[in-house]
Amino acid sequence: MSTLKNTLLQITQNGMGSGDEQLAQLLIKNYFTLLSEEKELPKVIAFYNGGVNLICSGSPAIEILLILEQKGVKLMACKTCLKHFDLLDKMEVGIAGTMMDIIELQKVADKVVNL
Repeated sequence: MSTLKNTLLQITQNGMGSGDEQLAQLLIKNYFTLLSEEKELPKVIAFYNGGVNLICSGSPAIEILLILEQKGVKLMACKTCLKHFDLLDKMEVGIAGTMMDIIELQKVADKVVNL
C-alpha cells in the first residue's frame, strides 16, 4: 500500500506542467483539490522559485491550500524566492523558510515528489 504520510511535495513553478499558464494554474488547483479529499495527505508541501506565487495574494489555489493547511499539511515557502519576487508581504498561507529548512525536509522525507 502506498502512503503519502512522510512525503514531501515540491512545487517549483506557478502551476503544474509547462506551457499555458492558465492551464497550469487550473491543473495545480485541481491537483490540490483532489489531494485534499484523500485519506492520507503529504506531510509537507514546499514551494520555491515560481511556485511561491501559489501561496500569495491572487493565487487561484489559496482556498484549497488553506484547507490542506487546516488538515495538518505543513506549507513552507522559500524566503529567498519570496524576497526575489517581492512577495514576502503577500503570503496568505504557509510559512517562510530557508533553503536549509527545505534541505532538512528532503533529508527526513521517505519520498520527494516534484511538481
